Amino acid sequence: MTDIVLVRHGETVWHAENRYAGVSEVELSPRGLQQAAQLATWASSAGLSAVWSSPLHRALGTATPCAAVTGLRLQVDARLRELDFGDGEGLTAQEMRERFPGAVAAFDIDPVADHLHGGEDPVAAVGRLAACLHDISESKPGCRILVVTHTTAIRLTLCHLLGAPLSDYRRLFPAIHNCALTEIRMTGRRPALLQFNVPI
Repeated sequence: MTDIVLVRHGETVWHAENRYAGVSEVELSPRGLQQAAQLATWASSAGLSAVWSSPLHRALGTATPCAAVTGLRLQVDARLRELDFGDGEGLTAQEMRERFPGAVAAFDIDPVADHLHGGEDPVAAVGRLAACLHDISESKPGCRILVVTHTTAIRLTLCHLLGAPLSDYRRLFPAIHNCALTEIRMTGRRPALLQFNVPI
């Protein structure tokens, strides 16, 4: 049994306009840096045994203070990165509707079967994400682990682990707040949701 605390990185400079960051490198905003510091304060007394992060800068900037205050080595795994949104990278939803309205309409109905052109297949993405979490869990039995990753990565992974249709990830989990806590208990291959989207 291993408890994994999934956290979306802190707010970025694209947050106000709600641009699709995906695999684009976007820096934390001043508020995002404050959120990372608050998360580190939580981490200092959370009983963590490991800190893992996506390799994207916004996740690393959030996870690094947590590793520092706990004295744990920050471990990075490329499988924890966000999905590539292809043609949608760097755009707002409105800009996408103006540029390729048909594709966005299909995406709104089924974001898995009709993911954005040029982007990563969500089915493949959840395969790498779930495999990473299972590897982390098996490497640290009986421990509590912080994993800093991304909003779509978390929503898809929750659907997969809890047995919900992947295509419902936007409906079931409409928002993952920056630096909020979502904790899952991995007991072999039988996960349980302990808390969801809890503010620090």
